[in-house]
Amino acid sequence: MDSTNNTQNNNQLIPLAIIVAGLLVAGAVYFGGNKVSERSLTGTEPTTNTSGTVAPVTDKDHILGSKDTQVIIVEYSDFECPFCKVFHNTLHQILGIYGDKVAWVYRQYPIAQLHSKATKESEASECATDQGGNSAFWKYADKIFEVTTSNNTLDSTQLPALAGLIGLDVNVFNGCLSSGKHTSEIQADIVAAGKAGALGTPYSVILVKGKIVGTINGAQPFAQIKAQLDEVIK
Repeated sequence: MDSTNNTQNNNQLIPLAIIVAGLLVAGAVYFGGNKVSERSLTGTEPTTNTSGTVAPVTDKDHILGSKDTQVIIVEYSDFECPFCKVFHNTLHQILGIYGDKVAWVYRQYPIAQLHSKATKESEASECATDQGGNSAFWKYADKIFEVTTSNNTLDSTQLPALAGLIGLDVNVFNGCLSSGKHTSEIQADIVAAGKAGALGTPYSVILVKGKIVGTINGAQPFAQIKAQLDEVIK
């Protein structure tokens, strides 16, 4: 009798264990972000994220807020990364809460091994910047993340249309995009992301007066980022 009951109990526990394991895996995938070995990008062994070197924030950066503010989040992102799409909205929320206490810098990190269209989308956003400056970059970036369903689903023919939607000259935009003007620049950005410690996307570094005080690996939730920032902003 006891043996029968034990068998029944074990049979009931197996499905529960499967469900729990599935939730743990899903959570790891969601919060871990879109990862790729740094070796495939730079030919070197992966380094720890805390040992990265982040280039100083300048007027050439894509920034929401002031480069002179005390706390800056520098994000390395890929337009076709589904985790980046989620995190993009999260960082907009963060700025809505902290106002001028926190600035957000977007740096290009398209991972072509996973998203073959991402590099051209990064170039497109730079072409938008050429015409309309920093504000045009953010409008264009917001549009890409709004339209794409990620993982190479954005039709490249939509890139000029998005430029038109934010008021840019489409002919000028097309000329820029077809010229490959920003190709080498994006490749340099990829190398810089690796030096900063990025092993996947999104990857973000929290700077206080130019010094690294924390990192954000993957699409961490709003509450966790807020907790990190609250520790920094006293």
